[in-house]
Amino acid sequence: MNNTRNFSIIAHIDHGKSTLADRMIQLCGMVTDREFKNQLLDSMDIERERGITIKSQAICLPYKARNGEQYTLNLVDTPGHVDFSYEVSRALSACEGAIILIDASQGVEAQTLANLYLAMENDLTVIPVLNKIDLPAADPDAVALQVEEDLGLDSENIIRCSAKTGKGVDLVLEAIVKSLPPPQGDKSSPLEALIFDASYDAFRGTIISCRIFQGEIKAGDMIKFMSNGTVYKVEEVGLFHLAKSPKRSLKAGDIGYIIAGVKTVADTHPGDTITHRDVPCAAPLPGFKEVQQVVFSSLYPISTDEYENLATAIEKLKLNDAALTFQKDSSSALGFGFRCGFLGLLHLEVIQERLEREFDIPLILTVPSVNYHFYLADESMLEIDNPAHFPDPSQINRTEEPFIKAGILIPERYMGAVITLCMERRGENTNYHYPTPGRIEFTCELPLAEVIYDFYDRLKSITQGYGSFDYELIDYRPSDLVKLDILVNSEKVDALAQLVHRSKARERGLHACGKLKEEIPRQMFKIAIQAAIGGNIIARTTISALRKDVTAKCYGGDISRKRKLLEKQKAGKKRMKTVGNVDIPQNAFLAVLKSDQ
Repeated sequence: MNNTRNFSIIAHIDHGKSTLADRMIQLCGMVTDREFKNQLLDSMDIERERGITIKSQAICLPYKARNGEQYTLNLVDTPGHVDFSYEVSRALSACEGAIILIDASQGVEAQTLANLYLAMENDLTVIPVLNKIDLPAADPDAVALQVEEDLGLDSENIIRCSAKTGKGVDLVLEAIVKSLPPPQGDKSSPLEALIFDASYDAFRGTIISCRIFQGEIKAGDMIKFMSNGTVYKVEEVGLFHLAKSPKRSLKAGDIGYIIAGVKTVADTHPGDTITHRDVPCAAPLPGFKEVQQVVFSSLYPISTDEYENLATAIEKLKLNDAALTFQKDSSSALGFGFRCGFLGLLHLEVIQERLEREFDIPLILTVPSVNYHFYLADESMLEIDNPAHFPDPSQINRTEEPFIKAGILIPERYMGAVITLCMERRGENTNYHYPTPGRIEFTCELPLAEVIYDFYDRLKSITQGYGSFDYELIDYRPSDLVKLDILVNSEKVDALAQLVHRSKARERGLHACGKLKEEIPRQMFKIAIQAAIGGNIIARTTISALRKDVTAKCYGGDISRKRKLLEKQKAGKKRMKTVGNVDIPQNAFLAVLKSDQ
């Protein structure tokens, strides 16, 4: 155990976590130059395409230190986006130390701070590392000073490296061996293993990633999940190399996987403790705190026959992504589906893409909304995240919406544009300070509903990609909320209904009507598209009818002949309008979600 080190790499987005992990894997001789590819640990197609990490991944590296001793390094690579910070907190619970990586050209950013606090909460030893020192814009001395001032870490201990060229990576590996403490535990104690992740294999059932804190586990043992008491027989245990590598046993201090033929997906919970059936441990390990979903949207399969497949797919995905929540939902326009909770719009996008790719189920999404509080006349309180459950307006006493505290780090020159953006989104209590010359940390309190729409994309574009954004929920505040209905040919489309602030209702209504007009194909009769609050129409657009020239055969003669044909056509169109129904194409639902900017 003295020669084992468990550590994680944490940093802001794009500061080089996956590249540093790649270099470490190469230095430890785990992969030949011929087999090497970038982002070795990012196994999903969507991660490689977007160049981001979504799932934290573990790997066990054999390392021979300068003193000649052989060490086992268990590395957990983590994501950087705020939407996946729950992955970081779970990965850190399996480690004794963390490398905090800082870009030598960008400096300390929002998620750098947030991840450092997560590491401190878990009492981890932190090694600061400056990356990208090979960039022309890099200023390692200034950033080292910033690390000392902002993070309170000693600038003399900072290691400087370039993960891209490999310069200084050997120093990082030496620091891990020297600075981080070895894991504690006793292999003769009763088994205590913490599940920090899991995935589903169609042939072998659930593959559980866990950290062994006490005791030992081997194939053939009877194990028990402490949260629900279910018992399974272990088929295989092993370590994560680039492929899974079976071992005779896992001992205290190891990070590895367990396969025990768990076919019931719901039995496995990240944060649960595994122990032996016959010699159980005294109490379960403290799990993870429940994450707060902030964005809610309904998912419906395009064809109703796919509903059962979607239910199975979401169950399996939930195993691999503990922050996803779902419950059954139905809509008169779209049939049966699921109301799902996400940690942000990027999380929602990733889940939608994974369902479409991994399980081959095309989906329709409804407009994302957040959790509102409605206080009724009898002082009872309803929590509503779905416009379909909007109460009778005459019964509503007052409404409240969630507010967040946003921390935005930007270069000084973008200050005006960012303040304008926050004011457009009903921001309040703004203040700012200068952590370093030329950079501003701007804090602002914003309604969450204004942020989930397209705030982050707008922030990125007005700051040319330099703005970084981090947020936390603070409280609920009084608000004037209304339900915005979208009517197509005088019929409400419940999947397009939205809960919005009254001041934004007309703007959103015009936007939705305009987008639908572009997407819905023309018919033989006029189609009115309207946005309404209750009985009041606040926005309208019309798709004009395709028109057949019925008077083409009439040449000369009395005008009344033509008029008679036109009146007959008019009556036919009127009848068609009352009986005709309009099919809304799938891309129309998606177009309403996208903003014009």
